[in-house]
Amino acid sequence: METSAQPIAEDSALPAGVSVLHSPEHEVLDALRQVRQLDGLTEKELLWLVQHSQEFFAPSGTRVFKDGDPATHMTILLAGEIQVRRQYVSHGSLSIGRSGQITGLLPFSRMKTHGGNGLVTEPIWGLRLPRELFPEMLAAIPSMSQRCVSILMDRVREMTRLEQQSEKLTALGKLAANLAHELNNPASAAQRAASNLLEELRVYGRVSFDAGRLCLSEEQEDRYKVWNQNIRAAVTKRPIPNPLEAGALEERWMGWLEQQKIAEAWSIAPALAEAGVEPEDLVELEGFLDGEAIQIALTHFASSLRAERMTGAVLESTARIFELIRAVQQYSYMDLAPMQDVDLAQSLENTLSMLHYRLHHVHIVREFDPDLPRITANGSELNQAWMALLENALDSMRDRGTIRLRTQLSGDTVRVEIWDDGRGIPPELHSRIFEPFFTTKSPGHGLGLGLDAVQRIVSRHRGFIEVESKPGATCFQVRIPLQQTGAY
Repeated sequence: METSAQPIAEDSALPAGVSVLHSPEHEVLDALRQVRQLDGLTEKELLWLVQHSQEFFAPSGTRVFKDGDPATHMTILLAGEIQVRRQYVSHGSLSIGRSGQITGLLPFSRMKTHGGNGLVTEPIWGLRLPRELFPEMLAAIPSMSQRCVSILMDRVREMTRLEQQSEKLTALGKLAANLAHELNNPASAAQRAASNLLEELRVYGRVSFDAGRLCLSEEQEDRYKVWNQNIRAAVTKRPIPNPLEAGALEERWMGWLEQQKIAEAWSIAPALAEAGVEPEDLVELEGFLDGEAIQIALTHFASSLRAERMTGAVLESTARIFELIRAVQQYSYMDLAPMQDVDLAQSLENTLSMLHYRLHHVHIVREFDPDLPRITANGSELNQAWMALLENALDSMRDRGTIRLRTQLSGDTVRVEIWDDGRGIPPELHSRIFEPFFTTKSPGHGLGLGLDAVQRIVSRHRGFIEVESKPGATCFQVRIPLQQTGAY
C-alpha cells in the first residue's frame, strides 16, 4: 500500500499518534470491497464513502479514544485490530473491532460517549465518517439504513452476552471468595487439631506404658477407673470455665502440682483447668495411690482429656465444613432444574450463610411472613440478587449496624424488603444506581454491575425493584408475581 502519512494537527479531533493518509483511490476501494458488512454496494456507493471519509492510520499501542470521550464518527476498519477495555475490569475486553468491520458511532444509535478505552493491538488502517454526514450518507446509500440497524442489533446481542458473562464471573468470584473465607477457619482448626492429636497419641502411648510398669493391684485399677468415671461425670455437669476462670484454675493447679512435686506440671495443669477439674477432685485418688502413681495417673488423665478435646475440634470443624457445603448446594441449587418452588425466607437465609464472615458486627432482624407461599422461580438467580443487595447494604454500613429483612404477600405478588441503616444514597443518584457499570465505590472495589444484574434478574421474573433512601434508612423493595407465566 503506497501512502503518504501526515501527522495530525494539534487541534484535530484525532488523538496524538494517529496519522491522516492519502492512499491511491483504487487501493481504498479494493479494501472496502473486503468489508463484509458492505457487500452488495455499487462502485458509486463505495466511491462516495471513500470521497467523504477521512483515511487514517494508527500504530500498535495507540489509544484512539478514552472512556467517556464523545462519540462523533463512524469507523470502517480496513486493516488491524482495536480492543475496547474498561479500566477496572480484569476479565477481558469489552469488545474487539477487527479488520473488515464497521464500528464506532452509527446512524440511529443513541451512543453519546465511548464506553471504554480504545487501544490499538494491531496497526489499524481505516476510514472515519463524521456524524454530520450521516443524513447525506443515508440519502446517497439507502441500504446503509438496514445495514446499520443490523450492526446495532448484533452489537446489542454481543454486549448483552458479555455483560451476562461478566455478571456470572463476578457472582462466581464472590461466591468463591466467600466460601474460601468461611472454609478457611474450620479447615485450619481441623488441621491444627489433627496435627496436635497425632503428637498427643504418642504421649498417651508412652504414659500408658509407664502405667503398666506400676503393676497396680486389681483393686487399685478398679478404683482408678471408678475415680476416672466419676470425675468425668462431675465435669460434664459443671459450666465450661471461661478463659479468665480457666486461667485462675490453672494457677491453682500449678501451685498444687508443684507442692506435690509432680513433674511436667506445665503440661498437666492447662488440660485439667480447661476441663474444669478442681484440685479437690484428687482427694479420693490420694487414698489408694502413692506419689509416683499419682503423677502417672494425672499425666495419663490429662493426656486423654487433650486427645478428646482435639478429636472434638476435628469433628466440630469437619461438621462446619459439611454444613457450608450443604449451604452452598442450597444457595446455588446445585444439581436441580433451573426453575423450582422457592421458599423466599430460606433463600434469604442461604444467602446470609454465604456472608457469615461479614456479619460479626451486624444485627439481622427477620420479619418473615410464615404463611408466605412459595413461588416458582430460578432459585440460583434470586440468591444472586439477594447477594448483591445484601453486599450493597453491608458496604453502605461498613459491616456494622442493622439489616432488616422482610417478606410479605402483597396482592398477587410477593414483596421482599432489604433495609439497612447505612449512609444512604444521595437523591441525585437514585436514577442512576441501576445503570450498568455505574458505581460510587472507589476504583477496584466495584464494577457497577451488581444492581444492574439485580434489575435484570427481577425483570426476567416479571417483577420490579424500587429503592427508597435517606441517611440511616435505605430500603430496596423487590416485588415478584406469584404466577410466573411468561417469565424467562
